[in-house]
Amino acid sequence: MPRHPCRAAVAAIVIAFTTAATPAIVHAAATPVGTSAGTGTAPAKPPRVARVKVMPGGSTETEAERDRRLRRECRGRPNAGACLGYAR
Repeated sequence: MPRHPCRAAVAAIVIAFTTAATPAIVHAAATPVGTSAGTGTAPAKPPRVARVKVMPGGSTETEAERDRRLRRECRGRPNAGACLGYAR
């Protein structure tokens, strides 16, 4: 049975493309992810922004606010501990 001429052409094209593409594929596989292909250095990362919560120093409650809170919270409680003098 004679060989078909198109089979030989297809085989030649497949061989040409696979040999031409092989160096690029090997180079791409050898280059580490995240580096530039030519320099070998990592790309610059944007600086991280620190999120800082400002904590109030000491008690932010004034003395008058504390008196009102203790009168409200200590109603009907025993006159001891923090409620000493506020339970009525």
